[in-house]
Amino acid sequence: MHSALLKAIELILSGDRELANILLVTAKTCVTSSVIALLIGVPLGILLGAGNFRGRQALVVISRTLMGMPPVVCGLIMYILFSGVGPFGKYKLLFTVTIMIIAQVVLITPLVISNLETYVAQVAPQVKETARGLSLGPWKTIMLLANECIYPIFSTYLLAFARSIAEVGAVSMVGGAIAWKTNVMTTAIMLYTNRGSFTLGIALGMILIAISLLVNIAVTMMQRRLSR
Repeated sequence: MHSALLKAIELILSGDRELANILLVTAKTCVTSSVIALLIGVPLGILLGAGNFRGRQALVVISRTLMGMPPVVCGLIMYILFSGVGPFGKYKLLFTVTIMIIAQVVLITPLVISNLETYVAQVAPQVKETARGLSLGPWKTIMLLANECIYPIFSTYLLAFARSIAEVGAVSMVGGAIAWKTNVMTTAIMLYTNRGSFTLGIALGMILIAISLLVNIAVTMMQRRLSR
C-alpha cells in the first residue's frame, strides 16, 4: 500500500498524459454542466422562492423530489432517450462528453433550484417590503432579490460542482467510460481499480479528495459570511 501511494504521487508529479486527459475531460464535463445548471436553476429558484402563484407548492415538491433522483435512474432515462431507438437517437450523442453534460445538468439543476428556493423564501418577505417602500417595479424587485442572494448563489454553485465531480452512475451509463474520450475521474477510479491498476486509481482518488476538500472549505467560508 505504501509503495502504491508513492507511485501515485510520482504519477501526479510526472504529468502523465493519460492522467491529464482524464482531468481535462472531468473539468470540461463538470464545469460546463454546473454552469448550465446554475443558469437554469437560479431564475427558477428565485421564482419559486419569491413567487405566489397557483401550482407553486407542487413545483417545489417536484424539484425536491428530483433532487434525490438516483444517478443510475437518470443515466437509464438518458440512455433510453438518446439510444438508437430513442426519440433523440438521430443526434448520435450517446458515449460522448455532450450527453454526459446533459445527464449531469438533469441531475444537479434540481439541487440548484431547491437550495435557492429555500433561501429566497426566507428573505423574500423583507425584500418585497423594501421594494414596495422604494416603489420598485417587478423587474427591479427580482434584481434586488438576486443581489441579496449573491453568496447563496456562489455557495450553491460550489455544491453543484461538487455533486457533478463526484458523480459516477449516470456518466458511466451514457458516456461508457471510454479511454481518452469519456473517462472522467470517478469512472476511471472504478475502471482501473477493477483492472488491478491501483496506482492511477489512487492518484485520481487523491486529486478528487483534494478538490472536494477545497470546495467544502469554500462552501464553509460562504456559509460563515452569510451568517454574519
